[in-house]
Order: sequence, then C-alpha cells, then structure tokens
Amino acid sequence: MKSLIVEDKEYIRKGLLNLLELVNFDVQVIGECASVSDAVVLSKACKPELIFLDINLTDGTAFDFLEQTEYTDFKVIFITAFEEYALKALKMGAVDYLLKPVDIDELEIALQKVSALPISKQKQQINIVKQAIHTDNSQLILSLQDSFQVIDLKELMYCESDKGYTSFYCFDGKKYVVSKTLKEFEEPLFKASFTRPHQSYIVNLKFIDKYDKSGVIHLKNGKKIPVSSRRKEAFLNTFLNKK
Repeated sequence: MKSLIVEDKEYIRKGLLNLLELVNFDVQVIGECASVSDAVVLSKACKPELIFLDINLTDGTAFDFLEQTEYTDFKVIFITAFEEYALKALKMGAVDYLLKPVDIDELEIALQKVSALPISKQKQQINIVKQAIHTDNSQLILSLQDSFQVIDLKELMYCESDKGYTSFYCFDGKKYVVSKTLKEFEEPLFKASFTRPHQSYIVNLKFIDKYDKSGVIHLKNGKKIPVSSRRKEAFLNTFLNKK
C-alpha cells in the first residue's frame, strides 16, 4: 500500500518508518509531513492508499485534515498519545489507532485490520468518531508546548486572545496559553454555553455575576470583561435566555 505519514514529531515518523521495514506487509511510504496544510497538499498530489494520521498536528487536528482534504480514497490508522478524550471517540468508532510509542505487534495488527476493511466502511467509522468528538461538550484538549492539557469546561471561566495566542483562565486560578486564535475555539465553546461579547474574549455564562448596562460583564472572581457595541445585542439575547 502506498502510504503517507502525517505526524508532527520527527522522531515518531522516523521510528514508524523503521518499524514498517520490519513488518510482514508491503507498505511503501511515499511522503511524510507534520501539519494539516501540508497533509492536504500531499494527499492530493500523492494519492495514498493509507495514511498514518496523528491526532494533534502543528496547525490543527486529524479531523481538520479529514474535513479539508479533497482526496478521500484512502484508509486511516490514527496515531495518538494516551488521551482519554481521543481514545474514547476512536473506540466508539471502532477505528484502528496506535498509541505512542508505536509497538511493532500493534502495528501489524492494525495493518492486518485496515487491509481487509473496505474504504466505504472506514469512512462510516470515521464519521462516528467525528460525531463523537463534536458532541462531547464537557472537555477541551489544549495542545501546549510540551503536553496536552484537558480542561473541564465547567471550570473554564473565560478565554482571552492576544496577537495570535489564546489564554484560558480557570476557576481554580490556573492559566494555559496556546498558540492559536480565539476563533478556532468558538465552535466547541459555543456548544457548551459560552458567549463572545468582545473580539478578544469568550466567556462562560455560568461565571457571570452581573452585567453592567454601561457595557461591562462582572465575573464571579471580580474580573471585568468589556462588551463591544456591535456584539451587545447578541450577547444580551444569549445572556438573558441562558440565565
């Protein structure tokens, strides 16, 4: 099978290449990359039959790639660190995945399964996974510099953007910073009773203590969040309906 490796860690890519030379399957790696954008270009140009796909990439997730790619006639084996959130969704969809570090025996089992699986069947499985991830509104996984941080959205008070970075402030005083814009978190947060009263803020309705009609939100910890004039009507509709 002509294969593509999409993984943001070079040592994982090299290790997988070495393991693929040892397994009893004819797998030809025709390309490798570390980002969603590069994966979209490579998949269209190379037309792989199989993609080893990391869940978290440098500029997004595996599911961002699956939504953006024009070429879809390939099978997928996901690669992931031990993340309860991702594994729950993968198991729900019965999709083959490999835990890091990749084990050669597990690699052979995954290759055996995916070889016998029709592409149409796997597309159905992946859709189940995507649905499971999109409907789980209780947690958010943040890709930090050296780890993946799970945040309970019930404890997340607000998010603040600044020059391409987003800071997450939790009720227990913890703060996490990721190198992504606030817009990239709108969809999952809006599903979990958050609102965006200002270009630079997304706020958890649960932690609003009061709204000052001059255009200021007061959170329960004393933090004040401005409401922009153009977002005021939408905010009040959401705030009053939710409360």
